Amino acid sequence: MELVVDVTLVLPAGVLAMRGRGDGWAAWVDALPRQVGDLLEEWVLTLDGASMHGYCSLVVPVRTADGAPAVLKVSIDVDDESEFEHLALQRWHGDGAVLMLRADPRRRAMLLERLHPRDLATIADEEACEVVADLYGRIHVPALPQLRSVTSYVERWTADLAALPADAPIPRRMREQCISLARDLVADPASVGVIVHGDLHHHNVLAGDREPWLVIDPKPMSGDPHYEPAPMLWNRYEDLLGGDLREGLRRRFHTIIDAAGLDEDRARDWVVVRMVLNASWDVIDGDPDEEWLTRCFTIAKAVQD
Repeated sequence: MELVVDVTLVLPAGVLAMRGRGDGWAAWVDALPRQVGDLLEEWVLTLDGASMHGYCSLVVPVRTADGAPAVLKVSIDVDDESEFEHLALQRWHGDGAVLMLRADPRRRAMLLERLHPRDLATIADEEACEVVADLYGRIHVPALPQLRSVTSYVERWTADLAALPADAPIPRRMREQCISLARDLVADPASVGVIVHGDLHHHNVLAGDREPWLVIDPKPMSGDPHYEPAPMLWNRYEDLLGGDLREGLRRRFHTIIDAAGLDEDRARDWVVVRMVLNASWDVIDGDPDEEWLTRCFTIAKAVQD
């Protein structure tokens, strides 16, 4: 199913399906045609290809007034994790990340350089880990004062985990370990201070023209570089199922921390915390996915074996 907005702009079926997530989502989708049209006119852009989308955004290929290729990204304001995406991109100014050409934070709109659809899932596993480790060193710059802290999120999430009933499908020892580690990390001043991406994995690094690989879609926070590796372990998980899963996960983990110069113990603690918290969200949301819970616990165990 596709909805033709006018003779050229088409909202993808995936965007239309977002209407089913609730009234706020439906209102956002319904307002997109007018909002995109206004931005095209105000920023003197022309459509240049089929629209794409992420989980909470529409991405429209465009040409600028001088004919340069770009993309217009419009996001919904349902979460605060991506609220300051434009500030991080502005701070990085294309150094290891997609270049932001223009932004309207009020409308959650950004004009970005156009990258290629090829991501790190197209290259060898260890090479992808090394690419991400190199990018860490470029984007982990002093945090901006506007950014929320990783610790503020983790403190709230840990309280939610601790409030779960005793029979929740999370191993007791793993839950207790996560709570203890999280509280120690929240109290540690070293857990804040640099911009962290928050969701840096294979699919959030795209091929570019200026550089071989560039970061996209940050969920920027003031945090700790050691917070970053976990998404590289839970993404492309299926690629490791044909062999020794434990060794594959450990190989990824050590490739990343060695190439990035991270402290092994601190990175391990953050992986354990993030994976158990990931599992807790699924439990809290109701009807937890056993396969996802198993993945979370397997990763948490693998980095500690």
